[in-house]
Amino acid sequence: MRCLSAIVLLVFAVLSHAEPGEMKPWAIVVHGGAGDPPSGEKRAEVGRAYADGMTRALRAGADVLVDGGEALDAVQAAIIALEDDPVFNAGKGAVFNAVGINELDASIMRGDTLDAGAVASVRRVKNPILAARAVMERSPHVLLGGKGADEFAQSQGIEMVEPGYFRTERRWQQYQAARKSGKFGTVGAVVLDTHGNLAAGTSTGGLTFKRFGRVGDSPIIGAGTYADNDACAVSATGQGEYFIRLAVARSICARVQYAGMPVAEATHAVIHDDLDKLGGTGGVIVIDRQGEIAVEFNTEVMNRGYLRAGGEPVVEVGE
Repeated sequence: MRCLSAIVLLVFAVLSHAEPGEMKPWAIVVHGGAGDPPSGEKRAEVGRAYADGMTRALRAGADVLVDGGEALDAVQAAIIALEDDPVFNAGKGAVFNAVGINELDASIMRGDTLDAGAVASVRRVKNPILAARAVMERSPHVLLGGKGADEFAQSQGIEMVEPGYFRTERRWQQYQAARKSGKFGTVGAVVLDTHGNLAAGTSTGGLTFKRFGRVGDSPIIGAGTYADNDACAVSATGQGEYFIRLAVARSICARVQYAGMPVAEATHAVIHDDLDKLGGTGGVIVIDRQGEIAVEFNTEVMNRGYLRAGGEPVVEVGE
């Protein structure tokens, strides 16, 4: 497999000069999954759809941040925009498992308190990221799964839908084609807000044609999602089994926090040393409290974008 990587470094020097209580520059990064590029004549069309969707997600998050809103709210806003867009493997566009059912996962975490919440294998929650946040804020738990997670979300007044809501013809055709090999994709966001706080979130439909009941890294705190103000915020996408075994998101943060590594160096080491060594594939988006952003992947493509205070969305689709 061809291994490609991209690193985007944005250092907001003014952060170090900000007075206590002063509004600091914010930044948001999103991803729309990593893997193989679409083939055939529709490649350009799908690429434009990914770019448009990520741009909308960045703007949704920015609308929260521009007036001093919290990182957690911006992560939620961005991921809802991606979940509602059928081009992505999350929410409306989630892929089908081996028995033709959509099972969705999501997680969210705030870096100031280390509070976190997640749901796995939900089937009727329109926006799984909302259910994940409800688990964090309205229950004593971190992770709920299956029917219990659906029932909890409904009890919290979160919008529920019939399972047919998630079906799209594109995903159904992928399901038919994936009986021989699975495809993966995920969405996520990491944010630095004007108060200097970090947050991260991830949402997915998992692998196409995954085994019934399979759960990947996206709802696992420390594997697919992690945020700590003392380190960084991470959202991952890829082969979840490898990301779980390596605790990829937490491993990146630990290198930053305890080894003093810059996020670019820590991210590169985990993806291109640890993940490569096990034979896993995927990528991550990362941001720290200084506004430094790192994007690394060892797949052929990874769809990602960022937006910072005073700027315009920058979206990269593909390599």
